[in-house]
Amino acid sequence: MNSVELTRREIRVKALQALYPFDFHQELTKEAAIDYALTFGEEDLLDTDRENFIPSYLETLVSGVIEHQAEIDQKIKENLKKWSISRIAKTDLIIMRIAIYEMLYEEKTPNIVALNEALELTKIYSDDQSRKFVNGVLSNIVNQ
Repeated sequence: MNSVELTRREIRVKALQALYPFDFHQELTKEAAIDYALTFGEEDLLDTDRENFIPSYLETLVSGVIEHQAEIDQKIKENLKKWSISRIAKTDLIIMRIAIYEMLYEEKTPNIVALNEALELTKIYSDDQSRKFVNGVLSNIVNQ
């Protein structure tokens, strides 16, 4: 972005917003999903020159979650007790995918930071029960 820089937390929110519709519409391109997330409620932040708008870490998160989704989902399945992945609320699932991607593939992001950021997202986009569930699954992964 030229004029406004996003924090890592804001980038995670944008990644969640990009991955959510992408999960439902397989024909949606990654670029369209990211563009949707960047423009969702942020029209005043847009440059007329969109070339430099996509923060590189947002591209990294969205691409990484998409590319490694099968491995990430396997990690989630291995840490579910009496649950199937299909029962997890879509928002919670995407939040966990982002966190697990960071834990497994982003060496500069400490696992505890990825976990805490996921919990912060669940405070905004889910309920207390979901936060406890996400915390349990991600804590198991951190402790492995």
